[in-house]
Amino acid sequence: MKGISGKQFFLISFLPAIAYWYLEARYPLKIALAGGFLLALLEIILEKIFTKHVHALSKFNFFLIIFLGAISFGEEDGMWFKLQPCFTGLGIGGYLLVRLYKGKSLMNEMMASMGREFPFEGVMEKIEVHMGFFFIAYGLFMAGVALLGSTGSWLFFKTAGFYLATFLFLAVEFLYMRLMIKRIVRNQQKAEVLKRFNITSS
Repeated sequence: MKGISGKQFFLISFLPAIAYWYLEARYPLKIALAGGFLLALLEIILEKIFTKHVHALSKFNFFLIIFLGAISFGEEDGMWFKLQPCFTGLGIGGYLLVRLYKGKSLMNEMMASMGREFPFEGVMEKIEVHMGFFFIAYGLFMAGVALLGSTGSWLFFKTAGFYLATFLFLAVEFLYMRLMIKRIVRNQQKAEVLKRFNITSS
């Protein structure tokens, strides 16, 4: 069976939000929620079929959609369904920061699993801290959009807007990483010069 590409999964992950946005504008809320449920389930099924595995984040998002959607269904208020990106952002950001607090770096572990090691100590950890706060901040922002914005605005910031914000964040972090590495290299060079000077003097 032909595999599914990363780009296709990227698009499939948008389906529950797009379905909700489309159906809410044309049908009663409960129909919109049902459409979101069904496409969230379809996303899980396709991931299982084509990758033979369902990632923990996919499971978390699926059950979050079901839980919040059920509250929206009972309360007849779509705001709860739209809070899913908020809780996802808070969950991911909190997970990264708690792991770092315990001395574990997810990015360093991923590099180690590929047989690589980042040569500059502490850089990945700092970027991961920023990433944790980015997810938390974006999650809180999405809560504001869910409470105060339109469903169209919510759809944009949940899909294309999130990836645009992530791209800008990573671009800034790349520049920050380069500055950090330059500073580390400069300090190492200074230390080496001082070491040689001390050896010569003695």
